[in-house]
Amino acid sequence: MSMLRPFTAQDAPLRSRTHLIADVLVLAGMAVLFWLLVRVSQGINTPFSPSTAAASVSTDPANLPYYAARSLLRMFAALVVSVVFTFVYATAAARLRRTEKVLLPILDVLQSVPVLGFLSVTLSVWLTLFPHTTLGVECASVFAIFTSQAWNLTFAFYNSLVTQPRELDEAARVLRLTKWQRFWRLDVPNGMIPLVWNGMMSFGGGWFFLIASEVISVNNHTYALPGIGSYVAAAGSQEHLGRMFLAIGVMIVMVIGVNVLFWRPLTAWAEKFRVEESEASEAPRSLVLDVLRRSRVPQFAHLLVKPVGVALDRGTRPFGLAEYPLHVDQVRRRAGDVVFSVVVALAVAWGLYRMLVYVDHGTGLGAFGHAFALGLVTFGRVIVLVVFGSLVWVPIGVWIGMNPRVSRFAQPVVQVLASFPANFLFPLFTLLLIRTGISLNVGGIVLMSLGAQWYILFNVIAGASAIPNDLREASLNLRLPLVLRWRTVILPSVFGAWVTGALTAAGGAWNASIVAEVVSYGSTKLTATGLGAYIAQSTQSGDFAKTLVGVTVMSVYVVGLNRLLWRRLYRLAETRYSLT
Repeated sequence: MSMLRPFTAQDAPLRSRTHLIADVLVLAGMAVLFWLLVRVSQGINTPFSPSTAAASVSTDPANLPYYAARSLLRMFAALVVSVVFTFVYATAAARLRRTEKVLLPILDVLQSVPVLGFLSVTLSVWLTLFPHTTLGVECASVFAIFTSQAWNLTFAFYNSLVTQPRELDEAARVLRLTKWQRFWRLDVPNGMIPLVWNGMMSFGGGWFFLIASEVISVNNHTYALPGIGSYVAAAGSQEHLGRMFLAIGVMIVMVIGVNVLFWRPLTAWAEKFRVEESEASEAPRSLVLDVLRRSRVPQFAHLLVKPVGVALDRGTRPFGLAEYPLHVDQVRRRAGDVVFSVVVALAVAWGLYRMLVYVDHGTGLGAFGHAFALGLVTFGRVIVLVVFGSLVWVPIGVWIGMNPRVSRFAQPVVQVLASFPANFLFPLFTLLLIRTGISLNVGGIVLMSLGAQWYILFNVIAGASAIPNDLREASLNLRLPLVLRWRTVILPSVFGAWVTGALTAAGGAWNASIVAEVVSYGSTKLTATGLGAYIAQSTQSGDFAKTLVGVTVMSVYVVGLNRLLWRRLYRLAETRYSLT
């Protein structure tokens, strides 16, 4: 039998040295990060003129480190904005009953609008705000990346709010928490695990649209920003396979580095928010997180910001407690619903009228019929993607999420596969299609799946990892057959997460169609029949009326599918399969 030696005074110097080493590492990391931010941000505010702006970047390999740092800065800037948007938007949709009826359809529409649709509208706004500096194009690029990250995060946090266990709501009432306190001490911790996993997926979605956000082709103008996405685009147009492979290698190093230094520590840290009576047999670990926990720098920083948190707690108390009414007057509720519905209906009717007038003058209302026909083709590709993606990735996601030991090794691999921008491989895939003679109408399904299927996998992993360990142990102790265990424990537990993943995968597939239905290698361009190609071509040519038609039709398809299918599945997850 091994003997446990108690802690003695002789161990104090060793612990002190450990803390000192951790402090030095953390301070050195902070210094390097600050220096990189200063160095990279120097090129953001350079002089700019739309008429003389570069349409491409240099493919000199010596520029790759700087380009990679610029792209990484844009990605994290967009992630910060996405998290803030998620907290505000998802909370309003989940807590305000009437607002939910408007915010969720708007979110459906926003998710369905492709990146190029946002760029064609917002680029002129950013250039007007910052007319003589590249900051305007930088903001447009960050905003484009934001539109590829925010919607998945918002849906995930909204799902965690509406499926929140009833006991937590009762505890908030008993403790008389303010709305601010409830948000930070209940809502955010309860949704932290799906937020982290979907944050990784959203970050991967941003990588996917990096080329479109760094090489902006709108209104017959092309603006290229220094970045690894624009580098790949330039290498592809010049048919430099060697430099393309070099950029792909740098991209893999970036993805692994971000996973080790950021996502892996965040995943291990989020385990503290798991609510269950028994602990998992093996919790995720992170060397970076271990160093941060041994360092006294985070504790010192916490002491500095603690007075701010106390002041906010006291300052938000006059705004009321987080006690949502259990019973309301039905007459007042119906009257308010009628007024609210009338106001919303009038606003929507006015917007539709103005849009139809503009389209009629620009390209004719007959363009809608052509766009709807093209949308059916893209819709077929989306359905095939979601069905086959679910059949493949749900079992794999459950296997990874329910096995911490497997997750330790599989999560970095999945993160690399999901975060790697598949459209970096599009020129190579285009070359393969040219050599084999396979039509892009078929190959487009593969290209769309490379950017969208990961939403299903990541959400299922998050849902499986959130299954209480007590429930897992009970199913094992009862010796349930495998099929019965899947039917009664696993599938009901991950159903809500799968709905979120399938919904965002479908939306991501629609969005990915704009870059998957038009691909090129050198001077050869392949175009598939579909709504994505319609929007991409009209945006590049500057035909805003056709772009508006394509975006509107895509929104109708996405919102219609959400209303008819996904929302009903959401309600089923809330009422039957939530852990309440």
